[in-house]
Amino acid sequence: MSSTASGKTSDANSTWRNWGGNVAARPVRQVAPVSVEELAEAVRRAREDGLPVKAVGTGHSFTSIAATDGVLIRPQLLTGIRNIDRDSMTVTVEAGTPLKRLNAALAREGLSLTNMGDIMEQTVSGATSTGTHGTGRDSASIAAQIKGLELVTADGSVLSCSATENPEVFAAARLGLGALGIVTAITFAVEPLFLLTAREEPMPLDRVLAEFDQLWAENEHFEFYWFPHTGNTNTKRNNRSAGPEQPVGQLAGWFEDEFLSNGLFQVTQWVGRAAPASIPGIAKISSRVLSARTYTDIPYKVFTSPRRVRFVEMEYAVPRATLVETLRELKAMVERSGLRISFPVEVRTAPADDITLSTASGRDSAYIAVHMYRGTPYQSYFTAAERIFTAHEGRPHWGKVHTRDAEYFARVYPRFAEFTALRDRLDPDRLFRNDYLRRVLGP
Repeated sequence: MSSTASGKTSDANSTWRNWGGNVAARPVRQVAPVSVEELAEAVRRAREDGLPVKAVGTGHSFTSIAATDGVLIRPQLLTGIRNIDRDSMTVTVEAGTPLKRLNAALAREGLSLTNMGDIMEQTVSGATSTGTHGTGRDSASIAAQIKGLELVTADGSVLSCSATENPEVFAAARLGLGALGIVTAITFAVEPLFLLTAREEPMPLDRVLAEFDQLWAENEHFEFYWFPHTGNTNTKRNNRSAGPEQPVGQLAGWFEDEFLSNGLFQVTQWVGRAAPASIPGIAKISSRVLSARTYTDIPYKVFTSPRRVRFVEMEYAVPRATLVETLRELKAMVERSGLRISFPVEVRTAPADDITLSTASGRDSAYIAVHMYRGTPYQSYFTAAERIFTAHEGRPHWGKVHTRDAEYFARVYPRFAEFTALRDRLDPDRLFRNDYLRRVLGP
């Protein structure tokens, strides 16, 4: 292990693995810079050595989007808040900052993001570059809350982007797939800290689908989990509240979120993997274990929850108007297939946004996520699900398992050529290349 003046550079050919355990890479060099200048120098050095460069966060993507056999940039030392501007209600944060640290720091300042995903382990740059999102009627993905960003480009220069400064880069780089450069800082829109009341309750799937448009319209944030092999769901409605704050009790929170949703769920996954025939019966029991509850708390304590059971995931965004039909087709496929699915299917929504390659770009979207426990065969299930999603012009989450290529994306993203033309301009020699980008963006 050799060190620069501040950061660390490793020339050891060690293996990097993602969180899901389904992607591995052996970079020639790993660099953990402590400043933008060090990161830019690492990019310039890689270019001189003829090595490709990729940045990786916490590895929560299930695709090989961050994998490289060249130089792997680890931004874990580029963390913290650079600036809070209460006049413009923005916060600028270093790219390697984990979302959980950002959320907690903002709460201490009496601030919050408007919306967020249900996991907060990712770095801010990794989450936004792959399109991490929550659910919302009016508020969109984390990337859609970006007001500005800083990018180290292929020649080692530092580019600042916003709606008024390099706007064509800003339109794409908010969700840039690591193809346009390495994000070093992000400026988010924030708002005064608020309260959300969460109402969680079981509901029959047929009722959810029959009333979906109403449930979506009446709630700021609506999502549900369908348990395959059953007609049961667990629904969650999050809406702003005047208070008072009534968080989940410590004992109840441990029982529901740790013992049931993680500990007991882990055991059922072990049993299901060992004896797949038991899965439908387990699913019927699991779908009835969680009881209805209501609580009121600050946003990140409502939006996010711990996910300790490891899995592999595919998620597609379909036009919101086609959600009910798509989910009915998925249910019918599972019932006739003989597949044994031990993980719930997650359904969320997002309004249309203006980000070039956002899964919600230009259209109101609904997300359907299918999962399998890590270590169990998932290909048959995901292949069959993907066939249904793509029949509805679905757009796969950039950080989750899919088999689509540039030809497909050129059909489902009206601004796809705009992105690839910008990539040609910013990285004509493909310094930031890897096999995944070659597949999804073309050579």
